[in-house]
Amino acid sequence: MKVILQADVKNIGKKGEIVEVADGYGRNFLLPKKLALPASSENVNVAKTQAGAKARKDAMAVDEAKLMAAQLEKVEVEIPVRIGENGRLFGAVTGKDVAEALKKKNIDVDRRKITIRGEVVGEGLYEAIIKVHPNISTTIKIHVKKE
Repeated sequence: MKVILQADVKNIGKKGEIVEVADGYGRNFLLPKKLALPASSENVNVAKTQAGAKARKDAMAVDEAKLMAAQLEKVEVEIPVRIGENGRLFGAVTGKDVAEALKKKNIDVDRRKITIRGEVVGEGLYEAIIKVHPNISTTIKIHVKKE
């Protein structure tokens, strides 16, 4: 039996895919739980239209992410930190600190998408990797300076 999946089904496929399943599995499980639709010609046309729209939307998201990554590469942020007498930091510089510094420059980036390359041990220039899209990331420069 051919069905069009309406949701991701483990070991079967992802939403929008047309898959072949056992007749009983389709009739008794997938269709009653509204996890799939029968693959009639009308439903197949609707599924293909939705797949095309999703592909265009994904392509637009990738283009936007590339543009944002190109703009972020030019950005440099300064993060003031407390430093002790021997030159060691009090605390640490995290993605949250970088996100707050970017927010002051009117750039909104989720702190969970920021990773600092290497360990920040004192004043100096460091790099942070920002993941703007699952496949696209960029680096920015961070100046850690004494408060």
